[in-house]
Amino acid sequence: MRARRLLPLAVPLLVIAAIISSMLWTQHLEARHPRADFVPPVSYREARAALAAAQAHETAFRASQFQQAGIVNAEQLPQMQTVYFAQTGHHVSNRSGFLNFWRANGQIHTFGYPLTEEFVEDGRIVQYFERARFEYHPELPADEQVQLGLLGRDLLAYQGFPAPLEDPQTGVRYFPETGHTLWGEFHKAWEKRGGMRIFGFPLSETVDEGGRLVQYFERAKFIYFPEDLPSFFQSMRASTGYRINSLHEVQLSDLGRQLAQIRGVNIAPVTQMPGTLTWHPAIWERRIEVSLSEQWLSAYEGDLLVFRAPVATGRDGFNTPVGEYAIYLKYPMQTMADCMGGECWEVPNIPWVQYVVGGVALHGTYWHDNHGTGIRASHGCINLRIDDAEWLYGWADLGTRVIISY
Repeated sequence: MRARRLLPLAVPLLVIAAIISSMLWTQHLEARHPRADFVPPVSYREARAALAAAQAHETAFRASQFQQAGIVNAEQLPQMQTVYFAQTGHHVSNRSGFLNFWRANGQIHTFGYPLTEEFVEDGRIVQYFERARFEYHPELPADEQVQLGLLGRDLLAYQGFPAPLEDPQTGVRYFPETGHTLWGEFHKAWEKRGGMRIFGFPLSETVDEGGRLVQYFERAKFIYFPEDLPSFFQSMRASTGYRINSLHEVQLSDLGRQLAQIRGVNIAPVTQMPGTLTWHPAIWERRIEVSLSEQWLSAYEGDLLVFRAPVATGRDGFNTPVGEYAIYLKYPMQTMADCMGGECWEVPNIPWVQYVVGGVALHGTYWHDNHGTGIRASHGCINLRIDDAEWLYGWADLGTRVIISY
C-alpha cells in the first residue's frame, strides 16, 4: 500500500506544490532505482531532515553510552558483554549466554526485565526475570545451554495441579504427555512466540481466573486480553477468518517474580558495575533486512538476529524498490489513499506505519493473510501481520536502516 495526502481541489496552489514535490522525489528515486516512482507523505527535504536528525541523535546516544563505560568505539566492547537494566537495577551478562538469549527470543515482551543477578540455585547458575528463570546447562550442546526453568510447574506445585482431561473432545492440538489441549489465541501465541522450547507443555486447560481466561504451561502462564485488539480488527477477524492479533492480546504472567517471592529470592537492585552499558536497543546498531525472494523480514542488533516475520511485498507493476534506506516517518495509525497504474484505493485504519522510501512503508495489514506465502499482494509497501508490525514499530526508531534485496 502507498500513501499520499489527499488535497481538496479547491486549493489549486497546494495541489501544484504537491505535484512539484512529487516530481522532485521521483527524480531522486529514479537516479537510484528507475521503478521506484512512489509518492512520499512528506517532501524529500522534510524526510531527509528527519532522517539526519534521528541518525545524529542515535549516534550521539551510543557515543555517550560508550563514553560512560570508558569505551572509545563498539569494537572495544568485550565479547562477554554485560548490560545494566536501570528499570529493575540488575545486570544481564553473556558469561552464560543469558544476554543474547534474552535479546534473540522475545526480550521484554517474553521475559520482562531481570530481577536478580546470576547466582547458584540447586547447584545450577540461574537468573530470575519477571516472567522466566534462565538456567545454564554447560553439559548440553552450545546452542541449548540456556534453558528456561519450569516456573509453571513450580508454581502449580504450590497451588495444586488441575486434573488432566480424560477424553479430550476439543482443541486444535492435544498433548498426551500432560493430557491437555491447546487452541484458539493461546495456541497461536504458543506456536508463534517460541513453542515447546520457550513455554513447554500445557499443564491446564483454559480456565477463568478473576474474570480473565488463563492457561498454565510448564514455563509460563498465558493471560488473554481480548480488548487489546481494537473492535475494528476484531470484526475483520470474525468476518474474514484471517490471523489478526495485537501484540499484547496474549500476555505472560510474572511467574518469575511470583516464584522469586515464594522462594525468598533477593530481588533488591544493585549498583551498576563500572564499564557496563545501560540497556537500550540503540546501544547496538539496528537494521532491518527484507528478502523479496523469501518474503521474510529479519531484524538485527549488531550481528544478532532478534526478530523474524513473514511479509507480503509489491506485486508486479507495483514492485517494492530494492536498495538501502532508513525509517524516516512513523504513524501508529493512518488511512492510505492513492491512484496509480489505473487503480485507486482508500484503506482506513492501517496500523503501525513506518515509511522507508517515498510512499513505501512497513505496516500491519488486515485485508489479506498472504504473509510469507510468496503471494505479493501490496501496492509496493511491506505488509506485516499486525502484531509483527507492532513489535517492529516499538523496536525500531527513525533512522533505523532498512535493506531491501532479493
